[in-house]
Amino acid sequence: MLILRLLLSLLAGASATAALAPFNIVWLAPVAPLLFYLILSTAPQRNSWLLGWSFGLGFFGAGVSWVFVSIYEHSATPLPLAVALTALFVSALALLFMLQGGCWKRWFSGRWGALSFIGIWVLGEWLRSWLLTGFPWLYLGYATLDTPLASWAPVGGVWLNSLIVAGSGILLFEILREKSWRPRAGYLLLLIAPWALQPFVNTTWTTASGTPLNVTLIQADIDQEDKWDPQQRESILARYEALSLPRSGDDLIIWPETAIPTFFSRAAEQLTPMLEQFDADNTTLISGLPTSSRDPDSQRRLYHNSIAVLSNGSGVYHKERLVPFGEYIPMEHYLRGALEFFNLPMSSFSLPLSDKQSLLNVQGHLMSAAICYEIAYPELVRESSQQAAFILTVSNDTWFGHSIAPDQHMQIARMRALESQRWIIRSTNNGISGLIDPYGNVTQQAPRYTQAILTGSVQPRQGLTPFQQFGSWPVVAFSFLLCIVGLGRQKLSFNDSARSLRPNLRH
Repeated sequence: MLILRLLLSLLAGASATAALAPFNIVWLAPVAPLLFYLILSTAPQRNSWLLGWSFGLGFFGAGVSWVFVSIYEHSATPLPLAVALTALFVSALALLFMLQGGCWKRWFSGRWGALSFIGIWVLGEWLRSWLLTGFPWLYLGYATLDTPLASWAPVGGVWLNSLIVAGSGILLFEILREKSWRPRAGYLLLLIAPWALQPFVNTTWTTASGTPLNVTLIQADIDQEDKWDPQQRESILARYEALSLPRSGDDLIIWPETAIPTFFSRAAEQLTPMLEQFDADNTTLISGLPTSSRDPDSQRRLYHNSIAVLSNGSGVYHKERLVPFGEYIPMEHYLRGALEFFNLPMSSFSLPLSDKQSLLNVQGHLMSAAICYEIAYPELVRESSQQAAFILTVSNDTWFGHSIAPDQHMQIARMRALESQRWIIRSTNNGISGLIDPYGNVTQQAPRYTQAILTGSVQPRQGLTPFQQFGSWPVVAFSFLLCIVGLGRQKLSFNDSARSLRPNLRH
């Protein structure tokens, strides 16, 4: 029986991936937490921790399988070792669901355990946004983007949408299972509330500010193996110049993450004539590039993954959420050099010296920035975009090949646009580059895995959504309240309830 439960738990976890991009089988989004709830509810306490871990293995094993591509294809790591490292990563992430499942079964599966399960699910997603720098990926709320429930995102962010999704399947089940009319009525009220109130939140929270800006995204499609080769530097910059110069006169030209594969001082001689042309034509060029600074305390030279305004504007942004092993090496003294995987190019980046960075000044407007993985952090983007007219995110998804990661990444960016009701400009090396309107719709998109020039317009916005004003705390507080409601062990599991009826049926 335990083996069957473990297998079902594994499959239930994996099913959540199908609800998200690129598959978008939306009805599976509430099914995954419902199956997890049913499996735990019918299992003994001693098995709940292992069942939670099994669910996590399926959840992350299917959802972030693209990690294998980064390890195997771009670091010369042998296949068996790449499989082992991916399995280790997934197994470590699965511990969060082990904690989630075990704690719920042990302390929160009381009379109202269904409500506490919903609360713990949302708290688990929230925990993943900051614990050990965070891994804010695979939130159920992303599945609501193209549904009427999307209008809740500007109110409470992706976590409110996750709460609605996780709750819908479980509440429907409890309505069908419950015998007493009072609990059934309560569950029914909670189930229909998001739909009944949806017309009242389906509104525009921000307004247009100024005139639209013409934007050009340069998708150069540089091979990852060539990107950091010093012998390829001149030809890479020449490609960007050739693609960009014909667009001089546009308001904005965007190059993606680390498009300039060296410090600006080493590329200045080659780029200066182009930048002078852009200044003369009032064209703002923004590019990703590495930068350096000196720590005033230790006098140590620090290197940053940055975005800089190079013409007709001002501002530099340094990435604040670095990817472990990709941009920095934890315990570097021990791991650097042990495997080729720990020697990836540009894996020695540092955090900015200041927690407060200025916004980019672009065509008379302020622009907030998020580099690659940072767009997945709801609170980080919320805080940085409050005074911004629009949002820029640049990435180099070449690391993930033809996996599902670029589709997931684009879906995440769409949710950030909806939460803030601001345009998002997404520039990448080989896709998915696109322009996203304040309602999460992709208005322009470049073809993937090819060289492309994407042009369009974005409208600066002003004003704040409720989520930008209050953040995640209302949803987190409500989730804690749901947990408290379910405090206490269940006296009878579903199986126990069935067994208790058998003696009565004999009389």
